[in-house]
Amino acid sequence: MSDRFIVTGTFTDDPFAIDVAQYIGLREDISDTVALKTFANSEFCPRYMLDAEDVEHIGRRLDGKIVLICTVSTHDRSRNDLAMRNCILARAAKDNGAERVVLVEPDLFFSAQDRGPHRFGELEVDREIADLKKFDGQAFTSLLYAQLLKASGVDAVVTVHNHSIKVQNLFSSIFEGHFHNLIPTEVYSHYIKTSNFVQTGKDGDNLVIVAPDKGATPFMNKMWDALELPLCKRVVLDKVRSGEREVSMTLSNLSEVGLDYLEGKDVIVFDDMVRTGTTIVQCCEHLKTGNPNRVCFGVTHFHTSPEAREKLNSPFIDEILTTGTLPDIMNRDCQGRLRRKLTVIKLGKWMARHILQVYGLDDGRYEKNFYKVDMSSKNPRWPPPHLY
Repeated sequence: MSDRFIVTGTFTDDPFAIDVAQYIGLREDISDTVALKTFANSEFCPRYMLDAEDVEHIGRRLDGKIVLICTVSTHDRSRNDLAMRNCILARAAKDNGAERVVLVEPDLFFSAQDRGPHRFGELEVDREIADLKKFDGQAFTSLLYAQLLKASGVDAVVTVHNHSIKVQNLFSSIFEGHFHNLIPTEVYSHYIKTSNFVQTGKDGDNLVIVAPDKGATPFMNKMWDALELPLCKRVVLDKVRSGEREVSMTLSNLSEVGLDYLEGKDVIVFDDMVRTGTTIVQCCEHLKTGNPNRVCFGVTHFHTSPEAREKLNSPFIDEILTTGTLPDIMNRDCQGRLRRKLTVIKLGKWMARHILQVYGLDDGRYEKNFYKVDMSSKNPRWPPPHLY
């Protein structure tokens, strides 16, 4: 497998890139494949150095290779910087003969900037002109990012649980279908059913899963399918926003059961991302009125802002299950008091398995053991089961 791939991160010793390289099957240190140089004037100038001892042919070993550029954001590196590094690394790979360049970016940059001037309104036919004009004067940055990556030589993009349908459509179009938006339902469902995170009961009769608003309903339904627990019930809440940080919750008519059904049950609220925590806390507080045994929160992208940490420490949330798409969440200092009720699933192995499958190189080694769990010893459920 290692003969086909070259893996690099956008900064030296990036743990996510190192993990992917290991799971892909690379034997050499990824820091030996590319020199991530920065000039004195702060300009980034990487150089692929697989054959550094053969000065006359430096870069030639990229011929026919699949280069994986692994990028994750952290608090000490701006996404603007990392995005430009992606483009330069991709161009260097292609200029030196790489067969394909794949960007592996678990939390796709600029996805929140998925609107532009109202002249792009044909992409959002369901919105009124007055609404679209709110974005006049700003760039359609997610579109620009996709175009820049393509122009730089990126052939495919692998990301995790992108929340914007428009971004998904843009990237699928620009990369001609080679856009892989991986939804971690398989990972969540396996952990839920094989750990002591919750008690699912017989065929799910002790479990209720919840969408905090209608936008999260498709994800909740995918989780229901993945869990394969026919007696698990689904609840959808309606969110009414009365201010920038003020929301209230009511039970949606899309719900299969009322709040009284929750008594004594284990409940998991599912969403794609959390930034401030306002909506989730209100959601969980509303659910607690049904007197459930346990209310947990499952979220893919966890932005570790001080506001989110403070709000999610709410007594209405018993435990949080998230992933490492934003690696800061694995830092105990970033977790703060949340380390007592936080479990992080590391997706490097799962994403590497998908890449191997795409290129017909999956040998089944990760068929059962396809993710890792990171949990603080402060969590009452420590230690995690050994099979993870």
